Amino acid sequence: MRVFKFLIIYFSGILFLIAQDQNSVKNILKDQGYPLDSFYVGGTINHSSLGTKIEKLFLGEFNYLTPENASKQTTVHPRPGVWQWKKHDDFIDFADKNNITLRIHGPVSPQASKWAKNDNRTIDELIKNMEEYFIALCKRLNNEKSVKWMDVVNETVLRNGEWFAEKPGDNSWENPWTQIGLNEDGFPIYIIRAFEIANKYAPNIRLVYNHNGGMEKVMWFKVLETIEYLRNIGLRVDGLGWQAHLRGKGLNKEDLDFLSLLIDWAHKNDMGFHVTELNFWLRNENPNSIETNNIQTLSYINILNTLISKKENGILTLNHWGLNDRPGKGNFPKYILSIYENGKPKQALYALKKALIDKKTNLYLQN
Repeated sequence: MRVFKFLIIYFSGILFLIAQDQNSVKNILKDQGYPLDSFYVGGTINHSSLGTKIEKLFLGEFNYLTPENASKQTTVHPRPGVWQWKKHDDFIDFADKNNITLRIHGPVSPQASKWAKNDNRTIDELIKNMEEYFIALCKRLNNEKSVKWMDVVNETVLRNGEWFAEKPGDNSWENPWTQIGLNEDGFPIYIIRAFEIANKYAPNIRLVYNHNGGMEKVMWFKVLETIEYLRNIGLRVDGLGWQAHLRGKGLNKEDLDFLSLLIDWAHKNDMGFHVTELNFWLRNENPNSIETNNIQTLSYINILNTLISKKENGILTLNHWGLNDRPGKGNFPKYILSIYENGKPKQALYALKKALIDKKTNLYLQN
């Protein structure tokens, strides 16, 4: 028997009565007849959360997981001759034990080691370092029954449509691999090489081209052009990913329409579409205000409804990046919102569950 509580949310002059469904997301997907082999909703936890209340929180709600940092080069291969697979392997064991589907986030990307970002690195050193890490990761993943997807590259293009490149020093947000050079057709060699490696050494895994940013058209057209190029030269690309780090007012109607076009493009080209890192970034906003939480909730509902409207057309995944609200650090914003606060469900989670049940795919809620 389900237990319901209720909360009232005020959106755009309308009062919404939302049932606080105590059922889990994974059970709602099953009960509501979603295609479980192609529609996934899950979350991310980090290695330090294994064996804690956060692990229990995840297991109670989801069966689709992206380990946060355990497979990145910064963790696995921080410098030549050093390999640290324990955190990665612990997540594989965790998934196998609990029947969880994994997307591995270990792309050739700005998530590179400080060694690789050092300005003294030569082109030959970078190529060798990239290849040895990514070949090792692909080999390790290929026969893992829990792993369905892996990110091959990530954050390749800036919002203005230029290639994301290296910066002086060992900046924490730079892409050292771009300096390897462009091929004769003007595409970064590292992107092509990464997909060549993944095609050869991970034939059993679906390969995702992941990207960040908002709905900047010039940026996405560059990404789509690159994917088309890779496929035209015979390389397999199985999915398009979007790191949905929302901010400000979230996505407006024009943004959501473009998101819809991106999903349609992926499905038309026999590719899945993955919302890979959904959370909300705050600068100076109050994380505890009603307005901030309403904006987050509205944004999440609009994105989820867009996905639901495409659920019969191809693979779709939605991943909540980090389950708890938390302060930012480093290059991150001041505060990051997720779907739990101190382990307690937030308004956004209840609204997402309601959206999964209602399936109002033509609904757009405006701030």
